Amino acid sequence: MNEGNVPVPFDFTPIGQEIKKNREEEKMTREQLAEIVGFAPRHIQAIENEGQYPSFGLFVQLVTMFNVAVDRFLFPEKSVKSSARLKIDALLDEKSEDGLAVILAAANKIIEVEKAK
Repeated sequence: MNEGNVPVPFDFTPIGQEIKKNREEEKMTREQLAEIVGFAPRHIQAIENEGQYPSFGLFVQLVTMFNVAVDRFLFPEKSVKSSARLKIDALLDEKSEDGLAVILAAANKIIEVEKAK
């Protein structure tokens, strides 16, 4: 238990690396991201590569922009959705019922093939 406002050590590096990975998947440069969020590219680099803590506002903006599931970093002992699952959820939210039916059929086929192995 943390008592008396003693800082709890937390390594931000894995979250920064996840932000970087997702940014690169989106084919966005660090400079482009810096322009969007209003911070210097060097600050973004420090967050992504050096574990520098961003401000809370920038943190929320980055993890929202790149669908980073932070629960698994903050609460590693709990079972939480990965960033990939969050991205799939976001994509599914944009699909019609017909599109979802096709995706469901494909997912069922994948499960069937994997069980047969």
